[in-house]
Amino acid sequence: MTRIEAIRKRTSDHPVRPGSSSRRAFLVLTSIRSRRKFLTEMGALGAGVGLLGLSTRAASAQNPDPHADQAYTIHQEIDLKASRHQVYQALSDENQFDAITRLSDGARLLARPNAQKTQLTAVAGSAFVLFGGVILGRQIELIEDERIVQAWRVAHWPDGQYSIARFCLAGLGGGTRLVFDHQGFPEGEARDLAQGWQDHYWVPLAKYLAGQ
Repeated sequence: MTRIEAIRKRTSDHPVRPGSSSRRAFLVLTSIRSRRKFLTEMGALGAGVGLLGLSTRAASAQNPDPHADQAYTIHQEIDLKASRHQVYQALSDENQFDAITRLSDGARLLARPNAQKTQLTAVAGSAFVLFGGVILGRQIELIEDERIVQAWRVAHWPDGQYSIARFCLAGLGGGTRLVFDHQGFPEGEARDLAQGWQDHYWVPLAKYLAGQ
């Protein structure tokens, strides 16, 4: 089989579904610049993760069927050199989360003319607006310094469709282990969401906490 025939075969075996790749979560962030340049810069930032006190212990589990996202749970564990209280506050206070956003590429979303202000409070049932309005949702459960559960969605998802994002905090020596699970997102979004949590939550969160 020639190289061209092999490429054609792979393409026919894995057809692209209309709209499945152009509107995935966090791709608004990457579309600001070329994906290659973005990944290069994020790779450089990731190389310094150890210096920020962040250690990712487990990436999202692999699913043999890339389209079976309804049964797919993103599971990530992040070790942070900060107390549980500091981490909890950073993830539930709008001023702190706004500062975290500005340490990532999400700062460009906040600078857009039509961007919405960051809205986030530690009150169950309250709505939140993050990344200039790209991420929306409601706080479902908050146990101070222990757990945050959110109904979480990307603005372009179908109306009324929410996923569940769960942040659990456990003491780890002088720091915190953040155990994160995400499920219920639309089909085809698992890979981009998993990377988005790394790039736009955990890396800037660690950087922010290191500066406190």
